[in-house]
Amino acid sequence: MVAIVTQKLKKQLLDTLKSDIAGASNRYYIGVGRSEQWDSADTVVTPTNAFKDERDFRLGWQSIKQITDVSYVIPRYNWTNGTVYNAWDDDLSGTPSNAYYVLTEDNQVYMCLKQGRTAAGITVASTVKPTGTKTIPIRTSDGYVWKFMYSLTGETSSKYLSANFLPVQVQTDSSGSPSISATAALQAAVQEAASGGQVLGVSVTNGGTGFTSAPSVTIRGNGTGAAATAFVSGGAIVKVDLDSNQDSCMSMGNGYNYADVTLTGGGGSGAELRVIIGPDSGLGYSAINDLRSSSLMFNVKPEGAEGGDWIVNNQDYRQIAVIKNPKNNGTPDSDYTASTGRVLRYLLLTSAGDAATFTRDVTITGSNSGARAVIDDIDSDKLYAHQTETTGFGVFNEGEPITGGGGAGTLVSAGADADSDAFYNDDVNRFSGDILYIENRAAVARTADQTEDIKVIITL
Repeated sequence: MVAIVTQKLKKQLLDTLKSDIAGASNRYYIGVGRSEQWDSADTVVTPTNAFKDERDFRLGWQSIKQITDVSYVIPRYNWTNGTVYNAWDDDLSGTPSNAYYVLTEDNQVYMCLKQGRTAAGITVASTVKPTGTKTIPIRTSDGYVWKFMYSLTGETSSKYLSANFLPVQVQTDSSGSPSISATAALQAAVQEAASGGQVLGVSVTNGGTGFTSAPSVTIRGNGTGAAATAFVSGGAIVKVDLDSNQDSCMSMGNGYNYADVTLTGGGGSGAELRVIIGPDSGLGYSAINDLRSSSLMFNVKPEGAEGGDWIVNNQDYRQIAVIKNPKNNGTPDSDYTASTGRVLRYLLLTSAGDAATFTRDVTITGSNSGARAVIDDIDSDKLYAHQTETTGFGVFNEGEPITGGGGAGTLVSAGADADSDAFYNDDVNRFSGDILYIENRAAVARTADQTEDIKVIITL
């Protein structure tokens, strides 16, 4: 059996996730963790989607910040002089390396509707940057035809534009609404001008033979208004261009759900042509659909220590995760609802001066218990630490001396809390919440004056 997951199902699933993040019923966070090196060379390990991956992340999980910024994104392709770009095609699957859309240096996104071609039908490179924000197609002097889709605002670029991805959205307000920006109004105007079922081109699949002149082209189907002209070279049809008219550089018509081409005259035979039909809702009505986005980007920007919830002082992390609905530590089974939080456990020392003798990333050992742990952070009289399969999961005794890396101190005595385990839990229960995504990275070190820009992309 051969099957596909259609673009509509992908979008439906992503729409559900996007709405869930924006809703009030659930809370999604980006979390970071793992301070220890991957190996002696710190070579990043590829996750295998095993249960152990999730468990290992939880053991070294440091901090979280709530996701509030989410957008559809598509692979980024900058317009570059001298590049051949594909035209949009209803028979194109995915996004080719010579894409059918571009981002210009003006932060404007255009879709290619027609490649530039010579009289012999040979494709030429794009040499004229598309400009302008008209709702009708834009022809450049190199023969390319472009459709303005939308512009990126500074805020949108800051949140979602990266080296590899660019955001794509749909405007929900009308172009005349006073509540939207001038940039948003441009896209709203494009959406409102969209005309469903337009013919966007005619593809020559077989040029045929024996043509002594260009045959007349008739586009027939259940729509109206599309018109085109064939061009012949060497006895074959080498290209078919949509005709120009007074209000557009392509006579695309509208209302087509299906169409074919008939040829009259020209003296030849064997030509095979395919009509390219635009989206049912009209080109530009939904940039998300037109540009075939199947990815969501989540963005958070942790600022410094985030009120003490995120580790700074050049301590690092190597894993990023997306977590849904983590729980509090203090109140069993209650949802964690703060915007940021600490997940690491800590050991409480009898003296803040003792804590200052320790350093991060060293392994400490309980003198009586023999328990071992790796220090992630030091805060006054607290040693934030985690245990792994390497350190083992021995239980530190309350009141016992601990040493490691030249540091020495004594844990507070029994009776400070209800159990005998010397570890104290911080804000978030590390074994709660659904982990939906894990990404392994090279070490990222953080400082107190640093704002991290963490972008996570989910692709279906």
